[in-house]
Amino acid sequence: MRFGLTGGAGTVDKIVAQAQRAEADGFSALWYASNVAGDPLTAMALAGRATSRIELGTAVLQTYPCHPLLQANRVAAAANAMNRPGLTLGLGPSHRPLVEGVLGLDYDHPGRNTEEYLRIVTALLDGQRVDVDGEDWTTHSDGRMATLDHPVPVLLSALSPRLLRVAGELAAGTVLWMATAEAIDRHVAPTLTAAAEAAGRPAPRIVAGLPIVVHDDAAQAREAIAATSGAYAGMPNYRRILDRGGVSDPAEAAIVGTEREVTQQLNRLIDAGATDVWAQLTPVGPDRRTSLIRARDLLRSLSSAS
Repeated sequence: MRFGLTGGAGTVDKIVAQAQRAEADGFSALWYASNVAGDPLTAMALAGRATSRIELGTAVLQTYPCHPLLQANRVAAAANAMNRPGLTLGLGPSHRPLVEGVLGLDYDHPGRNTEEYLRIVTALLDGQRVDVDGEDWTTHSDGRMATLDHPVPVLLSALSPRLLRVAGELAAGTVLWMATAEAIDRHVAPTLTAAAEAAGRPAPRIVAGLPIVVHDDAAQAREAIAATSGAYAGMPNYRRILDRGGVSDPAEAAIVGTEREVTQQLNRLIDAGATDVWAQLTPVGPDRRTSLIRARDLLRSLSSAS
């Protein structure tokens, strides 16, 4: 099992230092949201140059506002500047309120749109020439795509059956947020794995992102998570995956408890099919720093033992 953390800090220097510390502590990955440092790719490239093995992944960059050829070239530039393997591209269509309400774009046919997008991006990153006139995306790449010095695997933020199929057929797997062990076991893993097998692809990765708190008072821990993650319950895409996971809100989906209880819940994620854990550490209690240290120490010990 691979244990990663949420990446991001107030300055690029702090992002680099965070990556160095996470690597020294034995974590497998850092996962960066699209708004980190304005755009995470530059900071990730610098952090990659200052480290030697830790995976640095986006979770996720949105598809709608960036043409797939431009996206592939942006990622190639960052990966080449990183000067080593280890950059992973996590992509997703985002949500209607952002795409329509903030960006002023149409969020019609997100499944079709994302499938066309992923076919183009994965082919470009694989060094293929692309000539596509699609319903949503057109690309004629001859001579317009940078050469990659190192491979860049692609993960898709996939929650629906269609996008899980697309992730299995075209990508290295999926990166999830708020998917419980039950949702992975009953919905994500079977659909994704069947699609990968049908396409003759390797077993897919399932990166399970969840808030994690190590604290003796579980109720207090869930209150802290509700205060920072409650907005996800109002987004239809997350609402559906929460429902599939048998929980009512993000606080219920989170992994909380003592070291023993959290370890048991993480083991359930593994048994359900998760290959990676992406931990969003959330401080709680009067001594917030202590709760973060407890969670980090537990994950570090589990990472070193795996």
